[in-house]
Amino acid sequence: MDTLMYLGFGLVGFFLLGLVAYKALGIVVVGDAEVGIITKKISSKNLPPGQVIAQNGEAGIQAETLAPGWHLGFWPVMYKVDKVPLVSIEPGNLGLVMAIDGQQINSSRILAKEVDCNNFQSAPNFLRNNGEKGKQIATLTAGKYRINTALFKITTAPVTVIGSNTVGIVTTFDGVPLDGGEIAGSTIPGHNNFQDIQKFITAGGKRGVQEQVILAGQWNLNPWFVAVKAVEMTAVPIGHVGVVTSFVGKAHLDISGDTFKHGDLVEQGHKGVWATPLYPGMHPINLATMKVDLIPTTNVVLNWATNRNEAHNLDKNLSSITVRSKDGFSYNLDVSVVIHIGAKEAARVISRMGSMAGLISQVLEPTIGNYFRNSAQENAALDFLKARTQMQQSAAKYVGAALTTYDVEAVDTLIGDIVLPKELLDTQTQRKLAEEMQKTYEVQQESQKQKEALNRQTAVTEMQTSVVQSEQGVLIAQQQADAKVKTAEGDTKVAEQQTLQQMRLAEASAAQIQKKAFAEAEGIKAKALAEAAGIQAKGNAQAEAYKNGVAAMGENNFTLLETMGTIGREHVKIIPDLIINGGGSNGDGGTSSIMSVLMAGMLKDKMAADKTLKTQ
Repeated sequence: MDTLMYLGFGLVGFFLLGLVAYKALGIVVVGDAEVGIITKKISSKNLPPGQVIAQNGEAGIQAETLAPGWHLGFWPVMYKVDKVPLVSIEPGNLGLVMAIDGQQINSSRILAKEVDCNNFQSAPNFLRNNGEKGKQIATLTAGKYRINTALFKITTAPVTVIGSNTVGIVTTFDGVPLDGGEIAGSTIPGHNNFQDIQKFITAGGKRGVQEQVILAGQWNLNPWFVAVKAVEMTAVPIGHVGVVTSFVGKAHLDISGDTFKHGDLVEQGHKGVWATPLYPGMHPINLATMKVDLIPTTNVVLNWATNRNEAHNLDKNLSSITVRSKDGFSYNLDVSVVIHIGAKEAARVISRMGSMAGLISQVLEPTIGNYFRNSAQENAALDFLKARTQMQQSAAKYVGAALTTYDVEAVDTLIGDIVLPKELLDTQTQRKLAEEMQKTYEVQQESQKQKEALNRQTAVTEMQTSVVQSEQGVLIAQQQADAKVKTAEGDTKVAEQQTLQQMRLAEASAAQIQKKAFAEAEGIKAKALAEAAGIQAKGNAQAEAYKNGVAAMGENNFTLLETMGTIGREHVKIIPDLIINGGGSNGDGGTSSIMSVLMAGMLKDKMAADKTLKTQ
């Protein structure tokens, strides 16, 4: 128990002895991540007026600092040592330094010049090298620094990042003032894109907007010195060129030649309109010091029509053209003009007109408007409408010639809607309707004629059919009559055959009778002889009559007559009881036919006999 108590008293005593020795020796221990800032409390020297940091042992905050480790002689009575952490600048940031002591900055400057002071880690060197108080040009990049924060106040700012397809337009706040007439500082070589500010200042860099731009990347730019505005690169699309008008650069020197009297052109890098345009692509143009006019090199359609513009929007201020006709009517025309500007002529157009809008307002609009107003006044409204094609061709020729003098090709001029007054259109509509109705009547009349012709042809056809039928009927009747005639002829032949047969039978019968008569005559020859004398006279008379009959009728006819008489007297049956009717209506066709033949023959012979008698 006593031992432990003595041991405790010993430790306390040892600690108190060490503390007394620590204080007596003035020991100060500074850690690895610390900086010891010394303030001297007692000194025979006082700081000069306006000075804040002691450099020569004056009382006050000392320029020197304590590095990590053990330091002796800093007794608390005379010194105060403040241990502060190292200054740390994180990646992506920049350390901005403000000095609270040093030389006075020149009145023409804003930022303190850069001096050799090991990135502000040596305050004595900063002050000995005439470092200036205030905002410093120099900055601290990412890292850790042993800085006397009593002299230097550190703030951070992000580094400047310029993205791809963008360009940084720089404005500096320090440097030589711009000369009169200048709008931007000329390009200064060697300052590493404004990161080495002192070189920029030393080389005579000027404050204000700079001609030089910063391209894509990460840059340690002091925001107290420069402001950077990142903008999109100038894109020249396909089918266009970019005509650059530079407001900065070398002295103006015209290269357009004597023939171009309406403007001038310069080489790249000079003030003025660059003769060589920018071709399709991305270009890092400083739009604060230059203007780029995109000129389409393809055909451009411009519409003089209300509420109708193309995608390029160059015709947004154009509207329908109001004209007055020769007969006093006011009406509107919609016109479209197709133009083309070649890449080599684009700079001339801009030099002459200033912009595409200037070309349209100063050349195209008055040219197109005046031409159509003049043309309309020379024609009646309806005549203008009817002569639209000719008017369009004349307009194309006139506009083409007019634009050639402005280095612009007029591809075509087209007339769109012609909005005539309603009362005039109503008259025209009524007239057209009347004409169309007239045409309709004519068509209907022609159709009626064709219909009548068709009906007539149909009737003729039908009649022809009847005629054909009639002809066929006649032919059939004729054929039937011929058939009947042939049938009758056949019947006649049959009758003739029958008559001949009957005659043969009659002759045969007569021969039998004759034989019978001869037989009877033989039998009664005697009687006949007796009577012969009595009847000789009668026989002679009959012979004479027969002779006269033969002479008159012919032998055959007379014989036939006598035969028929004999047949009749003797009732000889020479015709069958049943005779096929050959066409007679009373069933005596055969007899009639025979009689007809006999009578015809007799009549013929009679006529021949009469002719003979007349001749005699």
